[in-house]
Amino acid sequence: MHVYDSRYPVAPGATLRPADASVDDYRQVQHVLGTQRVIVVTPSTYGTDNASTTDAIAALGACARGVAVVAPQVTDDELARLHRAGIRGIRLNLTLPAPVSLDDLPTLAARIAGFGWHVQLNLPPAWLPDAAGMLAGLPVPVVFDHYGHLPLGKPEAEPAYRVIAGLVSAGKAWVKLSGPYIESLQGAPHYGDMRPLAARYLDLAPERMLWGSDWPHPSAQARAVPPVDDAAVLRAFLGWCGSSDTAQQVLVGNPQSLYGFGDIAPA
Repeated sequence: MHVYDSRYPVAPGATLRPADASVDDYRQVQHVLGTQRVIVVTPSTYGTDNASTTDAIAALGACARGVAVVAPQVTDDELARLHRAGIRGIRLNLTLPAPVSLDDLPTLAARIAGFGWHVQLNLPPAWLPDAAGMLAGLPVPVVFDHYGHLPLGKPEAEPAYRVIAGLVSAGKAWVKLSGPYIESLQGAPHYGDMRPLAARYLDLAPERMLWGSDWPHPSAQARAVPPVDDAAVLRAFLGWCGSSDTAQQVLVGNPQSLYGFGDIAPA
């Protein structure tokens, strides 16, 4: 999920500027969903300023971890500070104007490897065949955002899926099954046309799948689609899992492993 707060400065050129969405607001969502743990991801709105994320992690406590956005010239001291604050990965959102490019990824990956972090990629699927070799050689895991952004029924989907599946099968990657409304053509409330892709990923490697609410759904807000019903989306996803064991693995066990819950000593 993301936190938006008008008290934090918006990055120059930011295109997504949703309404404020606070930690207290998300606690209400958690109450409805029955979730406890949370991963706060720095949105493109704030560029490389991770204050909204680290402040949210501090407010949410031991149940929270985060994913930051950093510039290529980020200092080692800043990376260490972010780690102490609960950050466990960096995100490259290359679907929008970004402060970092795919060319920066190998150097950044080498710098974060010692912290046990991962790289979260939000990028056009058509880039994946050319990037496959580079991604396979990274010294950190890769998390593909939003089903890998595979567009339903378009020719670039299958080559991109093969790259993602190869990396997942090799133990190099994870896939976040979040934001089904981004690629769904069917739409709310169940986004049922995304079910076959979810099933394909879950059959491939349930131990490498993650779920996320993507609250407060900035992509949906930007497209002016009907409001997202968080409870309905989660219920649909639980049905797609096919069993309580798979749901437990994806929603509990896998994030426990990737994000290192329990690895921060009490202050």
